[in-house]
Amino acid sequence: MAVSLLLGSSPAVASADVAQRESVQVTGRGTVSGEPDTLEATFGVETSATTVAAALKQATTAATRMRDTLVRGGVTKADLQTSHVNVTSMRKDDGPITGYTVRQGLTAKIRNLSRGGALMSAAVTAGGDAARLDGVSFSIADDTALLAQARKKAFADARGKAELYAREAGRPLGRVVRVSEGATNVWPQGGQDRFAAADASVPIEPGRQQLSVTVTVEWALDPPKAP
Repeated sequence: MAVSLLLGSSPAVASADVAQRESVQVTGRGTVSGEPDTLEATFGVETSATTVAAALKQATTAATRMRDTLVRGGVTKADLQTSHVNVTSMRKDDGPITGYTVRQGLTAKIRNLSRGGALMSAAVTAGGDAARLDGVSFSIADDTALLAQARKKAFADARGKAELYAREAGRPLGRVVRVSEGATNVWPQGGQDRFAAADASVPIEPGRQQLSVTVTVEWALDPPKAP
């Protein structure tokens, strides 16, 4: 919590406006939670062969099968993205190259959570032994309303602190001088990264998503009330 109480003027203050202003500055925080409606799954394929061409062909075939399975399951192509393609060589005891390994990554946004587990399982099955499921994350597609609630809570929190300091200083709280929003944080609450075997529907638990907003507000301090 950041708190700054400025009373009276000081020759050390560079700005004349700040030097003459008597104010209190505090930081408030507001946190809300909502249910995720979007799942992002990170898939991959990994294949090895004695030549680059063979390893690349195997990886591409597996990745294409996974991608096509996701599209047939309702994932739009706009929600699919290749994340990486790597080709590395294999050696035995610092000797000559014995083969090559190809790794490809594919991320998919699944907006129908009720089908998320089945889609992930189907994609992994389609990729065969080359398939990998590296992780999942959840998000809220439209968090505008939740962030608005968090901002209101943050401002109310800041006001409560400012009123307390103003009372302790024996000064009425005046107008708002400055408002500055800090970082917006999003983090999950349970239900993350739970996987089953590829031959069963992958169980998913979206849990809830927390959103937090911090805001720094400066209020002017009015002159003390006459006795």
